[in-house]
Amino acid sequence: MSKQFAVVGNPIEQSRSPELHHAFAEKTGIDLVYSKRLAPLDGFEANIQAFFAQDGMGLNVTVPFKEQAFAACAVLTERAKIAKAVNTLWMQDGKLHGDNTDGQGLVNAIKALDWKLEDTELLIIGAGGATRGVVYPLVQAGAKKIVIANRTLARAEQLVADLKPAVPQATLEAISLNDLAGDFDIVINATSASLTGDALVLPEALQFKHAYEMAYGKPSSFLDQAKARGVPTSEGYGMLVGQAIESFSIWNGVKPELKDFL
Repeated sequence: MSKQFAVVGNPIEQSRSPELHHAFAEKTGIDLVYSKRLAPLDGFEANIQAFFAQDGMGLNVTVPFKEQAFAACAVLTERAKIAKAVNTLWMQDGKLHGDNTDGQGLVNAIKALDWKLEDTELLIIGAGGATRGVVYPLVQAGAKKIVIANRTLARAEQLVADLKPAVPQATLEAISLNDLAGDFDIVINATSASLTGDALVLPEALQFKHAYEMAYGKPSSFLDQAKARGVPTSEGYGMLVGQAIESFSIWNGVKPELKDFL
């Protein structure tokens, strides 16, 4: 019988996880079925319990349930504890385990582009959950300084204070979006600006060698401005594939090559 996997969220129709996991399965010769599960906003935990009770092997979690998934786990990986959010669930020894593969997905995507991460200085725009999930893996991959810029400075400062103990080997700083300046190896847009259509202005005082947009499939003024400067850019599809590969590897013990799916 095929191994059962799924992605749970609300809404869920837009998820591309099933096509990715079926492509990985075909490449690695693993027999699995991966479906979409729509959970009611007030019924996430019952939904995941029902899945595992019916011999489900693993679940991906998407918006808006990543924090609830974190709270539901008995055992968490180090990166999930730091992210305070979980996107990958599995049962082991009767206990619900959780991991967050988003940050490693971003690291893998950047490496697949052949952009260097060792000894780099990065700027991340936005101080929400997406940023919280990627700082630790980026530092583990060699980033030596990360500056977090946010419209509300206090929120960026709080995130830096939360994350500093987890990454003592790196420098973390917070700045206001109004004070964007400096010279960075990579700028990462972790805001929802491309999804909401808000303009994000990159001033001349801000210099950078590469630009990564976490969102994908939408117009991005962030990427447009980077391209106008002749800077190498990427949208977030590679991150999506990268985090899916990490989940697939946790569940199946086999890691497909990211470059085969870009």
